[in-house]
Amino acid sequence: MRRCHARASMARKDAQQGFLLIEVLVALVILLVALMGTAGLVARSSQSEMESYQRIQALALLQDMATRINANRQIATCYSNGATGMSLGTDAAPPATCTQGTAAQQAMATVDLAAWNAALLGSAEVRTNASGAQAVGAMIGARGCIENVDVVNQIYRVTVAWQGFTKTVAPSLPCGQGQYGNDANRRAVSTQVRIGVLS
Repeated sequence: MRRCHARASMARKDAQQGFLLIEVLVALVILLVALMGTAGLVARSSQSEMESYQRIQALALLQDMATRINANRQIATCYSNGATGMSLGTDAAPPATCTQGTAAQQAMATVDLAAWNAALLGSAEVRTNASGAQAVGAMIGARGCIENVDVVNQIYRVTVAWQGFTKTVAPSLPCGQGQYGNDANRRAVSTQVRIGVLS
C-alpha cells in the first residue's frame, strides 16, 4: 500500500512539474507577443514624431519666405520669377536674376532667395562626420515654390513640399509633384501673401 501511495505521489509531482513547464512556456509566448507589439508602437511613434518635426520645419520656412516677400514688396514679382514661378531646394536650378526695382531691392531679393534655397537644402543644421560636413537641417527632399496666382490683385502663393514616411492623400498643390515617387508620399503646406497697394 505504501508503494502504491509513493508511486501515486511521485506521479502527481511529475505531472505538476510538466504543467509548470507548460505554464512558463505560455507566459513566455505572451510576453514575446506583448514585446513585439510594444516595438511596433515605438516605431510608429518615432515615425509620427519625425513627421511632426518635418511639418514644423516646413511651416517655419514658409513663414520665413512670406516675411521676406513682405519686406521687399515693391519687387515681389522677382520672388516668383514673374508669372513663371520659382522653384528652389532639392534638385532645383539656381534662382533667376531679378531685373526690376533698384539695385538694393534686387540685391535683397537675390540674398533672400539664396538664403531660402540654402535653408531648404538643410543649411540650418550641419553635421560633421568622417566624409565631411553635411547639411541635415531640412525636411527630406525639401522643395519651395513661389507662384504669382493673381497678377491683378498681387497674390503670391508660397509652398513648401517634402517627402513623408507613409502614404497619405496626395496634396492638390503642384509644388514638388512627381518628385517623390508615389505622390501619396508628398507633403505640402502653403500660404498666400497679398501685396497691398498703398495710395
